[in-house]
Amino acid sequence: MYIQGEIMRLTTKGRFAVMAMADLALHGGCGPVTLSSISERQNISQSYLEQLFGKLRKRNIVIAVRGPGGGYNLARPSAQISVADIVVAVDESVDATRCGGKANCHDEKQCVTHNLWMGLNEALHSYMAGVSLQQLVDDAAKPKSEVKTVTISKSITKSVLVPV
Repeated sequence: MYIQGEIMRLTTKGRFAVMAMADLALHGGCGPVTLSSISERQNISQSYLEQLFGKLRKRNIVIAVRGPGGGYNLARPSAQISVADIVVAVDESVDATRCGGKANCHDEKQCVTHNLWMGLNEALHSYMAGVSLQQLVDDAAKPKSEVKTVTISKSITKSVLVPV
């Protein structure tokens, strides 16, 4: 994750991994899904997907199927795979602190805002852990026409699109 101005975002690695896994969950009902088909639908390079899926396979998030008609399947039901599982599997760091959580960001001491950023890290991880691939698939099937405010934690809110 990086901070640009006042906007905090996951890096491309985390976003692409989640997008690719949502695509796999959406299209994997009839058998293995090829990386070339995910690449085409999501506009992510196939070589980058190969790197991501290598990491996802090592963490038992996906299963590779070799040979003709091969590709990838989910290693477990989509309802049992969280966005946090995916982000962690591709070695994505979700960290708003300058010190990587080591509390040494200000002259080798904890800075005055350290606990704020650590709390944000925990809220982001908790939020991503509470969203499953199945929820992403279900949400993709619904029309998006109304904006609703969703509370992520006690003091953090986020505007998202929700179906009517």
